[in-house]
This record gives sequence, structure tokens and C-alpha cells, in this order.
Amino acid sequence: MTTITVSDLMKRLGNINLIDIRSSSRFNNNHIPGAKNIEYSILVMDPSKYLDRNNKYYFYCQRGMQSHKLCSYLSSIGYDVVNVAGGYEAWILEK
Repeated sequence: MTTITVSDLMKRLGNINLIDIRSSSRFNNNHIPGAKNIEYSILVMDPSKYLDRNNKYYFYCQRGMQSHKLCSYLSSIGYDVVNVAGGYEAWILEK
């Protein structure tokens, strides 16, 4: 598992698999452009339903703690994942 800053994420936006793991209501309220919403609780129960082990995924949550936990788990079972440090709150501060 790797972790990147929001500044690094901004340079990569456009052709990455970016996943917002917050609730759908938070996602619908606002999110990082290009992100797809898959809630943490749904994703952790059956990652193979949503993720392909041949792809790389970037995850964020509100502050970066939940996505870090998820990335640790997904990495341990063979997924190529990147945690966005600071999550959506860091995005708001950076943009």
C-alpha cells in the first residue's frame, strides 16, 4: 500500500481509478472530480465484486483514516491500492 498527498493526486486526476468510500449522501453533496462512490461497508464485504486485481485504485474518505484502514486490508489480500492522505478535507484545503 502506498499513500499520496492531495497535491500528488491532483497531478494524476483524469486517468486513475479514484474511489470515494464515504456515504452516498456525502458523495452526492460533493466529491473529488472523477471519483466513483463505493461505500466502505459495501466494499469491505466483497471487494472482488467491485475491484479488479489487475488495476490500481486510489481511495479516499473524509479525513484519510478509514481509507488507510481499507487500503491496508485490500493490500494484504492482493490489490494494488493507494491511500489519499487527509481525504476529502485535505482536498478542500488544497484546491
